Amino acid sequence: MTGPDSAAGGQAEAPRAPLARRVFVGCFTAWLGLFSGAMIFAFLSKMVAYLTHTQSCSGVPACNWYIYAMVGGALGAVSLPVLVIRAMSKPAKRPQSD
Repeated sequence: MTGPDSAAGGQAEAPRAPLARRVFVGCFTAWLGLFSGAMIFAFLSKMVAYLTHTQSCSGVPACNWYIYAMVGGALGAVSLPVLVIRAMSKPAKRPQSD
């Protein structure tokens, strides 16, 4: 017998989000993760500069803020889409009846 029930030993697989939706959500959240990660890590560079008492540059949070922003942007652009798509692939919880 072939079908959705035969692959998991008689248990039906949970429905997954369509591929086009996952790609769209992944691309959209990648941009959000890029900018939010860059902003958070630029703030982190300010905190590191304050705690280490490094020389400050005028008009910018820290002299090497762009390095922190690139690392944070890369981490955010990867981690946020992974977390969101992972949450999308989980089956919905059933409402509990009293």
